[in-house]
Amino acid sequence: MAEPAPILAMRGVGKRFPGVVALDGVDFRLFPGEVHALMGENGAGKSTLIKVLTGVYEIDDGTIELSGVPVAFTGPKQAQSAGVSTVYQEINLCPNLSVAENIYIGREPRRLGMISFRAMRAKAAELLGRLGIDIDPGSVLAGHSIAVQQMVAIARAVDVSAKILILDEPTSSLDAGEVEQLFRLVRGLRDEGLAIVFVTHFLDQVYAISDRITVLRNGGLVGEFRTAELPQRALVEKMIGKELQALERLALQEPSSEVVIAADRVGRTGAIAPFSLTIQAGEVVGLAGLLGSGRSELARLLFGADKMDSGELQVNGSPVTLRGPRSAIGHDIAYLSENRRAEGLIEELSVRENIILALQAARGWSRPLSRAKQDELVSRYVEALSIRPADPQMPVRNLSGGNQQKVLLARWLITEPRLLILDEPTRGIDVGAKADIQRLVVKLAGDGLAVLFISAELEEVLRLSHKIAVLRDRVVVTQLENTADVDADRIMNVIASGSAAS
Repeated sequence: MAEPAPILAMRGVGKRFPGVVALDGVDFRLFPGEVHALMGENGAGKSTLIKVLTGVYEIDDGTIELSGVPVAFTGPKQAQSAGVSTVYQEINLCPNLSVAENIYIGREPRRLGMISFRAMRAKAAELLGRLGIDIDPGSVLAGHSIAVQQMVAIARAVDVSAKILILDEPTSSLDAGEVEQLFRLVRGLRDEGLAIVFVTHFLDQVYAISDRITVLRNGGLVGEFRTAELPQRALVEKMIGKELQALERLALQEPSSEVVIAADRVGRTGAIAPFSLTIQAGEVVGLAGLLGSGRSELARLLFGADKMDSGELQVNGSPVTLRGPRSAIGHDIAYLSENRRAEGLIEELSVRENIILALQAARGWSRPLSRAKQDELVSRYVEALSIRPADPQMPVRNLSGGNQQKVLLARWLITEPRLLILDEPTRGIDVGAKADIQRLVVKLAGDGLAVLFISAELEEVLRLSHKIAVLRDRVVVTQLENTADVDADRIMNVIASGSAAS
């Protein structure tokens, strides 16, 4: 049976920036009624391909055809008018407005020159009903979960006569139930004939939702594959360009007996129940638990970002009272937040300026680091962490997610901490960069650094930790030595039951 004509055909597409070939002769096909996963490491060219398709960038080489007609969009609005809609990871909606107002903002139905809110709510109710989204169109958007807000963004996107829907990391902040809720909507749109491009770093989700996969690497096309015919291991190998031997379980050295930090019944009312935890020099302690289980709340207490209201904290054998992050830095504690954009990177600054920020804050602004010292330190860490491009003067916003994460790691390592708290350090980055960061954690622990490691991926926690603290409903349920009989099933049983005996 002949294959139907693609609704989108990109052939030999090239895009260059000064010193960088972002896309090099890439082909990409998209068919009606399919979910097509666009996969690759950070920096592989996925974002550039989407921006080329949506008119943010002009192509330097190649052609783009939509429904068999050559197109060259000059901006996202023109692309949307042609039926290409995009929903990004950061939801671009107005939380203070109603659901209906968000769907029709800029396209409000009018009567006698005035916005007809009744007609708007009626149209929104009809659209939401067709998509199976059971919410009140008159309700304020901020009152709904992130998953529902994502679905509202999708409803808005498909209501503009969309032929192609691009979903860029739509599940990064959702739990498993919310992901399935979103996927029901996506499957329904696919079954109606919509062509969907799905970008994610969650491999399991690729196999749960996609029909076809295109893999990019270093700006080039690796290949297009039917999902059912490409095993998950083979997908990862194609993304990183090598076999997975380097991704097997990492060997950890035994920690020393020296206790770097000891929390004794430390807690904060409404945030996390009192817990006791010690981390030794050279030890990696993993935190496992579902979204909202209290992992980040525990980390923030140990960094002084939130104030504890019970218990005692000792650092390097002495009782301390952390009065804030600056106090924690003074006690050789570093914290990499899970939200690298809001609480980490300053995107307007260069790589160099972002890296030296914490060290300069610890020294005080009355003792500025000389430019020569900055250059020396930054160059050392750019090389040690393989930050690419290796240009300290480049704006940090121009780096891939994995390299931005390495910049934040460099910022804290440059302060020479004794305890490094890593909250979801590999979330939203590609497989290769994830492996780099995991190997770095093992190396740092081997050099004597104490590490608190938080990840939603149980396999990652198991792979990296000497000891695992399991949380549920903001309570540390149990702490397990990471022995051979501890696996993901056992941890999930503890989380599900709330019992250490599971």
